[in-house]
Amino acid sequence: MTPTPRPSLLVAALDAAARGWPVFPLRSGDKRPTGHAEPRCPHVGPCAAGHRTWEQRATTDRSAICAAWSLRPYNIGIATGPANLVVIDLDQPKIKGNADTPTGATTFKALCERAGQPVPRTYRVRTASGGWHLYFTAPPGARLTNTAGRLGPLIDTRAWGGYVVAAGSTTPHGTYEPADNAPVAPLPDWLGQLLRPAPAQPARPLKLPAVNGSSAARAALERECATVATAPDKQRNTTLNRCAFKVGRFVAWGDIPRHVVEDAFQGAGEARGLTAAECRATIRSALDSSIRKARPRDAA
Repeated sequence: MTPTPRPSLLVAALDAAARGWPVFPLRSGDKRPTGHAEPRCPHVGPCAAGHRTWEQRATTDRSAICAAWSLRPYNIGIATGPANLVVIDLDQPKIKGNADTPTGATTFKALCERAGQPVPRTYRVRTASGGWHLYFTAPPGARLTNTAGRLGPLIDTRAWGGYVVAAGSTTPHGTYEPADNAPVAPLPDWLGQLLRPAPAQPARPLKLPAVNGSSAARAALERECATVATAPDKQRNTTLNRCAFKVGRFVAWGDIPRHVVEDAFQGAGEARGLTAAECRATIRSALDSSIRKARPRDAA
């Protein structure tokens, strides 16, 4: 039997849409979008012209919202990018019980204090887990994307490519409830500066230190670092891992010192826009694996 829709969820979905925020159905009692993943797309109905993501399906159309929420008690997702929103998600620690453990809210307050700024007042929602969603309008002309931990531990942001669970939605942990119906404030400039992605660095000529080592090892290192420097945005870390793994066998054979390989890939990865920490972790893991699996030179 089709469950009777909860009028409160339909009302909440219509309320969000009335604010100009495109909404889409989440699974009942859950935070995950309804629908199918792209690999399983049947390419019929709404997807006849190509797979439609939840962000593309989000709408403010009243009739479409009433039709969707008449089927079952869906939770409500707000597509933050199309809604022109930046939502700061202040989370709770996963392991509770220690009163001294900082929360996302206390970390955000400390961030504001260090910046000499007040905690901004804006529309906010209490999440089911006891955290907070702070809603802001996106800066004009900026296309901010999601971040995780950029502002501090337990602080994420949702913008283009992301969504938030709207007030009125319910999960086994509780209900998302409006806690401050203040108008949605513009994102403060100082926060916008922190959330803007670092500008892409132009590719720089690769300069490797002059070291002893076989010419084949140096040629491989230069070739693989050049590959990292031109990797597509979404494949930067994967490319760094693959290229470092390829060169690792020369380290295992003693043709080139490990620190030289690490320094060269570190520079190539950072120049391509990866963080120093990402580069170090990826390079270390790739080289460790390559050295461990390297076959003798005469068997390679």
